[in-house]
Amino acid sequence: MKAVVFHDREDIRLDDVPDPHIEHASDAIIRVTTSAICGTDLHFVRGTVEGMKPGTILGHEAVGVVEELGEDVRNLRIGDRVVVASTIACGNCSYCRASYYSQCDNANPNGKEAGTAFYGGPTFTGPFAGLQAEKARIPFAHVGLVKLPDDVSDEQAIMLSDIFPTGYFGAEQAEVSEGDTVAVFGCGPVGQFAIASAKLMGASRVFAIDRFADRLATAQRQGAEIINFDQEDPVAAIKRLTGGIGVDRAIDAVGVDAECPHPQDRPSESTPGANWQPGDKPTQALQWAVEALAKAGSLAIIGVYPPGTRDFPIGMAMNKNLTMKMGNCPHRRYIPWLIELTQSGRIDPTKILSHDQPLSNAIDAFKAFDRRERGWIKVALSAESSHEQEKIDEAVDESFPASDPPSTSIP
Repeated sequence: MKAVVFHDREDIRLDDVPDPHIEHASDAIIRVTTSAICGTDLHFVRGTVEGMKPGTILGHEAVGVVEELGEDVRNLRIGDRVVVASTIACGNCSYCRASYYSQCDNANPNGKEAGTAFYGGPTFTGPFAGLQAEKARIPFAHVGLVKLPDDVSDEQAIMLSDIFPTGYFGAEQAEVSEGDTVAVFGCGPVGQFAIASAKLMGASRVFAIDRFADRLATAQRQGAEIINFDQEDPVAAIKRLTGGIGVDRAIDAVGVDAECPHPQDRPSESTPGANWQPGDKPTQALQWAVEALAKAGSLAIIGVYPPGTRDFPIGMAMNKNLTMKMGNCPHRRYIPWLIELTQSGRIDPTKILSHDQPLSNAIDAFKAFDRRERGWIKVALSAESSHEQEKIDEAVDESFPASDPPSTSIP
């Protein structure tokens, strides 16, 4: 089968690789109908997050059709259309039972203290073969696959695999509530869903901070008040627009690859938010967020930072009585609820999707996305070949009956 494979920093290829197979009784094999490129993938390709094993298939977002099931997967049947939760979870440990799937004790083969396991990541996340491929093995499939209703399209569902749940998680971690003023740093796909989620939770004002005109325009269409940090100091702008108070909530939706202004463009040291030093780039969004928050505000960090990142304005945060929450999204907790939101028409996730490319164009799509070419907000990768439906039909009668998509209340 074809798959996007990591070879080295700045070296990824569309390779022929062996088809996956059932390894454990709780596995499933899916035929991937749609996958996607995420900003997190760029961290690995650029080398800003290290530890990638050559030969790893990239990608942690997918929609597909079940082709094979292990004997312990009893809530799905062959032929079911499913969305994959990006983080891998066993469903049995105390963390999973508390809906904290991203801290599962059993999914990561590196041990309980290793942290979140997910597809297509560095060695400390597993590693597990990723989802930018024609087929994929899904461990703990009874937890990690959520059946899709017919009226949710692939284009909508691929947004529910990772970025919509992560944006929603960010707004929840920031404790957004009715009437809040919120700042979202980074207007990539996750940032866009953080904006949408903050508005769903009742935020009265949302500021969107970025430097790219197309991303800012997308945020503005959602009703956000935009700030281009290439044109003005974002902290000074937020303070001015909030009467000198700052925002109640802030969300860092960009992480380690935040881009700060070029040295010649930096404001004077007397300007709020201007205390840049060489090497500060990895935490620039965090610096701005802490400075822009009102006293007793709250900060959510959902942008990716490598374990070695050390810099953080802890003194300022402490003296402002800030509350901070952060981490990897427990996707499986949110996906059923977001399916319901999509079905109801309350939100259309496809408004964030800018490009749908065939898997054969994946490498060129990666390059365009990495260059942040104009208009490249979120990229889906679609399957190109039809599958033999007869093979699925023959296996349907032998599989367990399908369950309906779960109905839940808001998390």
